[in-house]
Amino acid sequence: MGKFQVIDHPLIQHKLTIIRDKECGTKVFREVVGEIANLMAYEVSRDMPLEDIEIETPIETSIQKTLSGKKVAIVPILRAGIGMVDGILELIPAAKVGHIGMFRDEETLEPHEYFFKMPDDIDSRQLFIVDPMLATGGSAIMAIDSLKKRGASNMKFVCLVAAPEGVKALQEAHPDVDIYTAALDDHLNEHGYIVPGLGDAGDRLFGTK
Repeated sequence: MGKFQVIDHPLIQHKLTIIRDKECGTKVFREVVGEIANLMAYEVSRDMPLEDIEIETPIETSIQKTLSGKKVAIVPILRAGIGMVDGILELIPAAKVGHIGMFRDEETLEPHEYFFKMPDDIDSRQLFIVDPMLATGGSAIMAIDSLKKRGASNMKFVCLVAAPEGVKALQEAHPDVDIYTAALDDHLNEHGYIVPGLGDAGDRLFGTK
């Protein structure tokens, strides 16, 4: 089973409370989502591989660590996942970005894929799949299915808020994928929303209803 980690750093918890508040406007919501993603990226990238290189310090020749060849791609699930990309890019600016478009049928709550565009070497990249919410797990599972079909094998799923139901579904469907979240919430309601959650992340990021 892949790793499941709640990244509960005090700064992350504080910022999450800001965006949970229904009075939080679009501008602040968007900024803080990016800030949380940036802070989470620090932990999500903790096991990136290092190699030794020789450099000249002002004092002497020295063997020091540098990131080794493992390249990263950030894969937001559209559209809400877009809100997390820039925060991670600030920390890992050389990362490529791929996109998967999903929408949820409001009647059946089933996800449907409508867009897929990736770097052509995803099979050799560490992929960070990002979506603010892990609710039923349907979109995350379908996104990872799509990526695996196209050769991706090294993936981590990163979200801000997760429901236990979504975590369980994703772990069962893709036990090889690590899951990182800033909060594990209580449950899903009858409409498939996370409780207490933060509402519809896409609508709140982009000011739509």
